[in-house]
Amino acid sequence: MNIKPVKTERDYKNFINRIEQLWGAKKDTPEGDELDLLVTLVESYEMKRYPIAPPDPVDAIKFRMEQMGMTNTDMVKYLGSQSRVSEILNRKRKLTLGMIKILYKELKIPAEILLA
Repeated sequence: MNIKPVKTERDYKNFINRIEQLWGAKKDTPEGDELDLLVTLVESYEMKRYPIAPPDPVDAIKFRMEQMGMTNTDMVKYLGSQSRVSEILNRKRKLTLGMIKILYKELKIPAEILLA
């Protein structure tokens, strides 16, 4: 087993092919250990090469509203007046720190997303 870091797209494709060959290998076997190592190396490469940007704060709010079956009117108690809710959801007004704290505490939206 000669494992090295993934440095190029060619390395990446070769590692993916090998992972497919090893898929389903039993844990704590040489093949299972090789699979674990390759998956870790490929994940590291993907995180560097293809980073995923955090969601937009407004999209996160809308997603949570949808999950909870909430309407814009329901958001008044968290964001203020109906017009303020509309301005925020239409990206015409930014969230204040107070709003971010309330959304984090009450709706469990991660602060790092709301602060983006």
